[in-house]
Amino acid sequence: MRVISGTANRRRLVTPKGLKVRPTTDRIKETLFNILAPRIYDVDFLDLFAGSGGIGIEALSRGAASCVFVDNDRDSVKCIKENLDICGLAGKADVMFADATRAVAGLIARKKRFDIIFLDPPYGRELEKEVLFAMSDNLLKEDGVIIVEASAETQFDYLDGLKLTEVRVKEYGSNKHIFIERKQ
Repeated sequence: MRVISGTANRRRLVTPKGLKVRPTTDRIKETLFNILAPRIYDVDFLDLFAGSGGIGIEALSRGAASCVFVDNDRDSVKCIKENLDICGLAGKADVMFADATRAVAGLIARKKRFDIIFLDPPYGRELEKEVLFAMSDNLLKEDGVIIVEASAETQFDYLDGLKLTEVRVKEYGSNKHIFIERKQ
């Protein structure tokens, strides 16, 4: 796994050993950031279920002002910190060792807001639903976007009750990215 573009272009990233983390492939990451390109510069980015930190690091490399990384696995947090050092981006990052739902509650209590929130939870456990209910629109800046990486079968029909709406879906075969914004 590597950084695709920006200040840390081509830097190789480390990943936790074993099957705990399912890194986003370079092809899918490139597609995602091509979509986000017009809105990535100077934003506050939140990477939930961060794994090795590849998505948040790509955002920082491409010009995001800051990124908060959240993961509840010690090996993942260690990899995120190592990858930030490899890329020279540690000064723009905050790494939290925490459960995503608890981290969301803490960020809301601290009145943090983000332009882009990325969630890549383990598939099939409805963790994205739990976290979206915990955050509703409370972490999202006015023109912000939430992107959820999920299995192709995952449904998001509950968004209406959260003041959120699905604005785009990009399918990749067995998984997809769902782009969610505040309901107007």
